[in-house]
Amino acid sequence: MIEKNFKTLDEQVEILRGKGMIVNDERYTKRVLLRENYFFLNGYRHLFTKSKEDKTFKPGTTFEELYSLFLFDRSFRNVLFKYLLVIENNLKSIISYQLSKKYGYRERDYLKEKNFTKAPEKQAQLNDLLKKMKRQIRVNGSQHSATQHYVSNYGYIPLWILVKVLSFGIVSEMYQILKPEDQQEIAKIYEVEPEVFMVYLPILANYRNLCAHEDILYENRTQKSINNTVYHQLLRIPKEDDVYKYGKNDLFALIIIMKQLLQNEDFKNMTVELDNIIETLNYNLHTITIEVVLDRMGFPLNWQDLAKIERSKDINE
Repeated sequence: MIEKNFKTLDEQVEILRGKGMIVNDERYTKRVLLRENYFFLNGYRHLFTKSKEDKTFKPGTTFEELYSLFLFDRSFRNVLFKYLLVIENNLKSIISYQLSKKYGYRERDYLKEKNFTKAPEKQAQLNDLLKKMKRQIRVNGSQHSATQHYVSNYGYIPLWILVKVLSFGIVSEMYQILKPEDQQEIAKIYEVEPEVFMVYLPILANYRNLCAHEDILYENRTQKSINNTVYHQLLRIPKEDDVYKYGKNDLFALIIIMKQLLQNEDFKNMTVELDNIIETLNYNLHTITIEVVLDRMGFPLNWQDLAKIERSKDINE
């Protein structure tokens, strides 16, 4: 196994130059490399290299251009994270309201097994999830201010408080093991079918965690694809082998999901913020075009038009 030895900032700059990158300001470049990490910046090199086989940079590629893509991804990630937290909070509020209304507000009531699905294939998942939630109650009962307040003053933690300390992943999983009628009631608020909602939630949880941990966002692909939607059709997204080229398991698929789950005003505001970030990157690119970046993201050129389309009550194509 080949070892990866430590490289000084001077050596890192020379590696970039050796691969054909133009370093205009060595002092600035070393300052950026120190703060941002050579390894993380290098993860954005792919659009600027000549080919998969030839990993040298295209003629004219500057360090500033590579760094611009890095900063673009960070800004894009921060905006999406902000609105993913809105979706997360909304979902937690809706689920806790619906279940508390039906099953009670004490944990001994809302965490009864009979409140959840009877499907045999989901019983192991149900038992595991209930253990996770009860463990959260034990752990956070004395550590989180809101849960501590309820435990100290009332002797229980209502679900609308518990969801504040549950991860998006656990809440997403909770939806999977609800009774079908409860799934239907919650999905109806978002004007989607439960089967569609069950596909959306893990994707949202995945991107939420990706954004929180500052992983590379713009070229991320999910394992599962979303169904064809009326938005694919209205945006006239091209097909390859009868499959939509954009908006299936790429970043634009997330935007389509957020279109359906956010309030209209929130979605429009998010679109404006994202468009400004894209325009800033466009200004800073010269070796590659913004169209190349959008294609890698899975964004059609008319992606902004999604904000102009009325949210559909029948999202399936």
